[in-house]
Amino acid sequence: MKKFLLILSFSMGIYASAQEELKKDSVIVDTVKYWSVLGKNSLMINQAAFSNWAGGGANNVGWLAGVNYNITYEKDNDLWENIIALDYGQNDTKGLGVRKTQDVINISTNYGRKFSKSWYFSLGAGLQSQFAAGYEDGNNPAAKKISNFMAPGYLNVGMGITYRPNDNLTVTMRPTNARWTFVLDKELQFAGSYGLKNDGDTSLLQFGFLGTALYKVKLMENVHITNTASVFSNYLDHPERFVLAYGAAVNFKVNKFISSNITLDLLYDHNQIQKTQLKQTLGIGFAYILNNGVKRSDRKDSQWWIKK
Repeated sequence: MKKFLLILSFSMGIYASAQEELKKDSVIVDTVKYWSVLGKNSLMINQAAFSNWAGGGANNVGWLAGVNYNITYEKDNDLWENIIALDYGQNDTKGLGVRKTQDVINISTNYGRKFSKSWYFSLGAGLQSQFAAGYEDGNNPAAKKISNFMAPGYLNVGMGITYRPNDNLTVTMRPTNARWTFVLDKELQFAGSYGLKNDGDTSLLQFGFLGTALYKVKLMENVHITNTASVFSNYLDHPERFVLAYGAAVNFKVNKFISSNITLDLLYDHNQIQKTQLKQTLGIGFAYILNNGVKRSDRKDSQWWIKK
């Protein structure tokens, strides 16, 4: 939890710095702002209580906190986009105890230099991990540990091209991409774990192709869906073993402060387990949206998915 609060403070610092840039720019230019800050802070609560209920059931209470920011700088031919997505949640069920239900660290940055309409030469990096330990048997702390902070952790660094015709669609293709897998928990550093070659290894380096895509859709009024997808192929070892990931987040907005979210994540990574992994969540609660209320350029004024 301390790691979550530390990274949350870091993201707040980035937001504050971006706001300072906005103030400076507003003195010079009133119609075009180069920084765009879109953010959503959420806290979801769920609870169930039973007393003499013939159908059975266990009293439980759960929570899920999330921070999601898109901080973008765009001026002339320069495009610099930063994404911060942090989620952590727990559930306390009578007779079972506290279990982790959601745990995500996903931070990325991508800089592009336009060479044609909607096309950019780009260079970027991304970090993915989790805050706390995960266990077999439904995250039961008494079971075998299978993950921890930066175990695994994935760092991608590469260069390629980005296609971004508008705020709703971004596609990046990196034919040169280095992918480091980190396993910093000593209990998990044995051969075969997350692709490690030898016992005691702390990392694995792969080099290959990385493709990512982000697509936002308005299904109906106050109902929006964000789709993300990625594919990685390691040139150096079994390039046919793709690392595939897909995520969908559906947001039902009730009003400025209340919303409901449904998320679906699919993952296949041969180095983790040779099966398709699936995760689904549903929550309703408080959400506060940050929007600097200005457009980044003449074609950046249709940010409908976060309108107040």
